[in-house]
Amino acid sequence: MLHFREICLETFYYTTNICNFATKSRSMDKAKILVVEDEETLCEALRFNLEVEGYTVDVAYSAEEALKLKLRDYDLVLLDVMMGEISGFRMARMMKENPETKDVPIIFCTAKSTEDDMVAGLRMGGDDYITKPYTIRNVMARVQTVLRRTAHQRKDIGQEDGNTLSYKGIIIDTALHRLTVDGKEVSLPKKELELLKLLITHPGRVFSREEILTKVWNNEVVVLDRTVDVNITRLRRKLGDYGKCIITRSGYGYGFEA
Repeated sequence: MLHFREICLETFYYTTNICNFATKSRSMDKAKILVVEDEETLCEALRFNLEVEGYTVDVAYSAEEALKLKLRDYDLVLLDVMMGEISGFRMARMMKENPETKDVPIIFCTAKSTEDDMVAGLRMGGDDYITKPYTIRNVMARVQTVLRRTAHQRKDIGQEDGNTLSYKGIIIDTALHRLTVDGKEVSLPKKELELLKLLITHPGRVFSREEILTKVWNNEVVVLDRTVDVNITRLRRKLGDYGKCIITRSGYGYGFEA
C-alpha cells in the first residue's frame, strides 16, 4: 500500500516528467473518469495526476457513494475492491447487469493480488486489473490504453439503425437474422449468430465459457464447454480475415477485439 510520503514523492516526479507534455495531453478529447477508492490520500493522488493528464475526474470514497452518481456518463471507472459493505466486485457486477452501465470500462485497482482474484475481476467484465502497491505512472499508462481501445471500439462498432450491427465489413441484420461479410451473405446457424452478436456488442470484454453458455444457450440444453470452442472455431472460419478479431485469452475465455 502506498503511504502518504511515497505518493507525494511519486506525484512530484511524475508531474515533473510530464509537465512539458501537458498542453498536448489537454488537447485530447477529455474523457470523464470516476475514481472509487476508500483511501482518501490515494484517491486524491489519482485525481490530481489524472487531471494533470487532461481528464475530467470525479471521486467517490465508497461504492455506495459511487452508485448514487450517473455512472453511464463516465468513460472509465477506476475501482478499488475492498471497500465497506459493497465491495468493488459487487459494484462491478451491478454495473454489468445494468443495461445503462454495462459497457462502461472498469479498471480494478486493488490489494487483492491472487491469480483467482484477478481472474474473477476480468471474468466479471473488468477491462484491466492493477494490484497494489502500484505506481502512478503505471496507472496512467493503463488508463490511456483502456481509453484508447474502448474509444476506438465505440467508434468502429455500433448501430447503423435500429436493426443493424456493424464492424467494418461485418454487418448483422438483427431483424432478418442475416450476416454479410464484405458484401457477401454468410449463412450462420442461430447459435453462431447469437454468439457473434454477443461478442461484437461487447468489444474488449472477455467472456468465460460458462458466461457464453448461459447467455447464448440460456440453459436450453445440456452442453459442454467444448461446444463453445467448436462454435468459435466455425465462426472464425466463416468470418474470413475478420476471424482474427475473435480473440482467445487462455484461462479466461473469448472476446472481440477491433
